[in-house]
Amino acid sequence: MRWWDIDPVLELEKDLFPEDAWSRGMFWSELAHSRGPEATRRYLVAETDGRIVGYAGLVAAGEQGDVQTIAVARDVQGTGLGARLLAELLRAATAFECHEVMLECRVDNVRAQKLYERFGFEPIGFRRGYYQPGNVDALVMRLTDPSSSVQGTEING
Repeated sequence: MRWWDIDPVLELEKDLFPEDAWSRGMFWSELAHSRGPEATRRYLVAETDGRIVGYAGLVAAGEQGDVQTIAVARDVQGTGLGARLLAELLRAATAFECHEVMLECRVDNVRAQKLYERFGFEPIGFRRGYYQPGNVDALVMRLTDPSSSVQGTEING
């Protein structure tokens, strides 16, 4: 993801997450930490016919990575794009030398939970009222050894 991707990413963000969409400033801040030798973030976009149809981001802090976001346009959900984006984030976590990867997922987003479980993420707890303003709980999930998860996971479809 580059700065010129922010506007189309924001459109997708607002469509998919209307209650708790990230702001332009949040994306700018994340991208500011994604370049150069001191980079601690990896953000990427997926395009089809020049249109951004998905994006994802990861932050690395020491030996731990944290999936910040994964989003796939409604008209391409179910095509395996989410799995491909997650696989790329786990490759980035491996490059950052992360030994575990964490994420939060809405408790009502069963489709995403199933995707994360396919990659070896396990539920470890909850964050009550994490998603605001809707006051929706988050399921906290953890993956140990992201490098082996990517190697052993089929991501086509």
